[in-house]
Amino acid sequence: MDLHTLTIATAQKLLSQGKISSVELTQAFLDRVDLHEDRIAAFITLDKEGALVQAGLADEQIAAGNQAPFTGIPIALKDLLCTRGVKTTCGSKILGNFVPQYDATVVEKLKKENAVLIGKTNLDEFAMGSSTENSAFKITRNPWNQDHVPGGSSGGSAAAVAAQFCCAALGTDTGGSIRQPASHCSVVGLKPTYGRVSRFGLVSYASSLDQIGPITRDVTDAALMMNLICGNDPKDSTSARQAVPDFTQALDQFEKNSLKGMKAGIPKEYLGVEGIDPEVSVMFDRAKTILERLGVKIVEISLPHTPYVVAAYYIIAPCEASSNLARFDGVRYGIRDNESQDLIEMYKKTKSKGFGPEVQRRIIIGTYALSAGYYDAYYGRASQVRTLIMEDFSNAFEKCDLILSPVAPTPAFKIGENTGDPLTMYLSDIFTLSANMAGVPGISVPGGFSSKGLPMGIQMMAKHFDEISLLRAGFGFERALDLKPGFPTL
Repeated sequence: MDLHTLTIATAQKLLSQGKISSVELTQAFLDRVDLHEDRIAAFITLDKEGALVQAGLADEQIAAGNQAPFTGIPIALKDLLCTRGVKTTCGSKILGNFVPQYDATVVEKLKKENAVLIGKTNLDEFAMGSSTENSAFKITRNPWNQDHVPGGSSGGSAAAVAAQFCCAALGTDTGGSIRQPASHCSVVGLKPTYGRVSRFGLVSYASSLDQIGPITRDVTDAALMMNLICGNDPKDSTSARQAVPDFTQALDQFEKNSLKGMKAGIPKEYLGVEGIDPEVSVMFDRAKTILERLGVKIVEISLPHTPYVVAAYYIIAPCEASSNLARFDGVRYGIRDNESQDLIEMYKKTKSKGFGPEVQRRIIIGTYALSAGYYDAYYGRASQVRTLIMEDFSNAFEKCDLILSPVAPTPAFKIGENTGDPLTMYLSDIFTLSANMAGVPGISVPGGFSSKGLPMGIQMMAKHFDEISLLRAGFGFERALDLKPGFPTL
């Protein structure tokens, strides 16, 4: 048995039956990392010794009859989530030596169940990017074709799951940063409703948009991870006081009723998007046909403010980023320029040396848009557009249960192809940004491969706090498509 191919659900069963140990399972993943990490570059920090110690403790808990759902399961964490005693760099030089003294709430939940935290994954610096080329430390490569990007900003997490370096990973999604890399790497990525998962311990990019979510091998594992990470947290003022269901109910609902009675809306504004790859269009048409066979009724809907989503997002997100990143000044933690003659010069030199070009670009945009004389014209107006986008979704969900689209307009592009063209890079998120602007949940499920063997994904969005519908439909679609091959050949 190749232990590195196991899903969470299968590993849980084998661990409970005593057929494998967590140490064996963890070592299988670490061996896989040793073989292929030099070509994939999924991790910034890999904690081999710590992972094996955690696995040993997990085995003791299982032997004592104290197995929780994630006891002994190897999980990777995006390096934007604070982990006590382990470096948390956010993919940036400015935090290259930062070791937190506390755990993010989601990390704490994993530790309470004795999960094995295998390492911290690479990302675009401070989650600002769509390709994981903006990391200060390395460029992560797509396991399906190493000349291509894995997507971003959670590209390291998606690549780690696709390359079978761990059972699953946590990522963060500000404008598609879980769903887009999941699509490019042929894994499942779920962005929960804003507020469904505690953001405490997440180093913020844009506080009103960021959300933590799972990246897994299949929809069943996504449901299992949602059971663990969701719930109200008094340490997070944006955490919703919302009951948390058993998300695996979605799988049972499909088994009993297929998808009969569900309605899926296709926004007419998405059909005319420029630059969509013909193979993505073919994949999307096939996905609609599969869902119809499962009992879904396809209806046309309208999201009339779609043309303004990208522009509004790239005002709001940089504005929030410029505020959030002001704290990284070299005074309290992180790197500091020690050759400066005064405090202001130290601020300038520390930030110039510590932040990469994309982060600096977004800070400048955000600071300008928030400055006196421009606030109303830019941030104020973008916020008004955001309200209209939310109303579009509210109106659309009166007619349907799900909204369907491709995840990205093209398969993964080549490394370096768009680095000199920020606008093209930003437009790659055109289908995913609106879910963050509206705060609704979205899932990316593998939808097939291009003629060049590059993965493509189908996106489904649902009403606030209706992840059950997403998981039910995603599970049904996954079962009906029965996509092969399941893993890249490294």
